[in-house]
Amino acid sequence: MSLANKIRIVLVNTSHPGNIGAAARVMKNMSLNNLYLVEPKLFPHADATAMAAGADELLFRANVVSSLAEALQGCSLVFGTTARTRKIKHQIVEPHQAALLSAQKLATDKEASAGSDIAFVFGRERTGLTNDEVDLCEKLINIPCNKEFSSLNVASAVQIMAYELFMAIREKEGTKHEESFMLKDNASHDELELFFEHLQKTLIDIDFFDPKKSPQIMPKLRHLFHRAELEKSEVNILRGILTAALKLKS
Repeated sequence: MSLANKIRIVLVNTSHPGNIGAAARVMKNMSLNNLYLVEPKLFPHADATAMAAGADELLFRANVVSSLAEALQGCSLVFGTTARTRKIKHQIVEPHQAALLSAQKLATDKEASAGSDIAFVFGRERTGLTNDEVDLCEKLINIPCNKEFSSLNVASAVQIMAYELFMAIREKEGTKHEESFMLKDNASHDELELFFEHLQKTLIDIDFFDPKKSPQIMPKLRHLFHRAELEKSEVNILRGILTAALKLKS
């Protein structure tokens, strides 16, 4: 099975159905098959089918879900795309870097018989991703372009990322007897989300903070732990500490 089958392209709240069809077309061009649609405004729609230009099967198989969290279930790594600078910094990479990292990770996971997907999330045409949606991403992708005209159509952004993934995966699958990359056994997206839920509950229970009075505490902590790229064993240790803290509180 090709490594490309473990890539998800996730479009969030897309307004124009033609952009969905155009994204499906470029996905098929670059051998990507897994399209996730989070609350699309109009879908299915004739404009989507017309713009798909022969990639209709991707539209028929598209996973339409009600939340980004649902679209990301089962993923080991999540990239979000953004053109905006934010006060809380994620690790920001360019498409080429994201594609190389993804191909390396997928190849290593395949050798270890692991089955988690990697997701690439694209936001709304006008406003992109919300802060809460960005918080669900481990890393952000910024596509370099003209600073005086940085507006990029969502299907065009998918095309750029899909091309970089196609090239990185082609090189990875076409190279035999290469030296294996030493990658950490990182916690999956789902494992991190469970950890963040556990962390917030514990911090509230020990009276460390009130989310209504200090709404930025959890986003800051999420970004801190995302930068750390926690391993599975490290998440288990941290959750053990949280459990012990709750026992002391009670």
